[in-house]
Amino acid sequence: MRIELEKRPQVSKLFAFVSPLLALVLTLIFGAIMFTMLGKDPVEALDAFFLEPLLEVWSLHELAVKAAPLILIAVGLAVCYRSNNWNIGAEGQFTIGAITGSYIPIVFYDWHSPLVLPLMLILGALGGALFAAIPALLKAHFNTNEILTSLMLVYIAQLFLDWLIRGAWRDPKGFNFPVSRDFAPEAIVPAIWEESGRAHWAFIFAIVAAVLVWFMMRFTLKGFEVVVLGQSERAGRFAGFSSKKMIWFSFLFSGALAGLAGICEVSGSIGHLQPAISPGYGFTAIIVAFLGRLNPLGIIASGLVLALTYLGGEAAQLSIGVSDKVTRVFQGLILFFVLSCDTLIYYKIRIVWSRVRGSAA
Repeated sequence: MRIELEKRPQVSKLFAFVSPLLALVLTLIFGAIMFTMLGKDPVEALDAFFLEPLLEVWSLHELAVKAAPLILIAVGLAVCYRSNNWNIGAEGQFTIGAITGSYIPIVFYDWHSPLVLPLMLILGALGGALFAAIPALLKAHFNTNEILTSLMLVYIAQLFLDWLIRGAWRDPKGFNFPVSRDFAPEAIVPAIWEESGRAHWAFIFAIVAAVLVWFMMRFTLKGFEVVVLGQSERAGRFAGFSSKKMIWFSFLFSGALAGLAGICEVSGSIGHLQPAISPGYGFTAIIVAFLGRLNPLGIIASGLVLALTYLGGEAAQLSIGVSDKVTRVFQGLILFFVLSCDTLIYYKIRIVWSRVRGSAA
């Protein structure tokens, strides 16, 4: 007996739409089972995880703070994945964007000008794009697996950040702690509504980026090129599209958005550079992209959902005393069920019974 996946002749539009919702429901069910096994009241735990963070205005601000980098990164990754290029290194591009964007407020800390913040954002996006160009170059010209190269570069970026903060960029007045100088007010991404919380303009950037990329994918030739090459490279060649150029475009584009998310996170949420600037936004954004069906508008909703898992995880640690690893478990469950539901939408399971024929000696 063997189990095979057989491609369905026609995909149900209803189930394709319902699939992410079904994945979330299954995640909640298995999350409740997990909390029960941990000896916690599942209703109380799920309430702390998903409802408590939505009851206060300041926590809604925190939700926007955490959703901004997820949406920005996931929108870029969606373009990559729809073109059949698998950028798994957004976490590294996020980190390099934070480093390059922080160059001006750390090295030229005495320069006070309205140009400081725009230049920081440009440098952050440029740094992320250039770092993403490494796996793009290796794939386009050496046929190297981009999943491995982009993933390994994450650790190089993180170690480079740690080396900088403990060395040349350490704050000389920081009592030997591994942090950079605090950014000047001109280098801070402004808050949206400072009186009620600390949500900043990175969230607006993320929403605008999602809308613009949706427009590009829906109504422009470049979006059509992304879709065609992603579905069939051979068909794309007949249409006159270049797969190598698409590799470069998709990696540079996704890297730029990840780098922009990195400098926005450092400038808007932290205020200085430090060894740990991300709880794993670059990896979680992969889940956000697939939960949003690789659609930029869907990514806005899925980014808020995954941001809620971060916020709810922090609340659950305080209220019911669970480990911070529970957040990662929830995120992993969401990805598992999203991919499982999608697989069953496009394929049906077929059991094949085979007889073993033996010959008499």
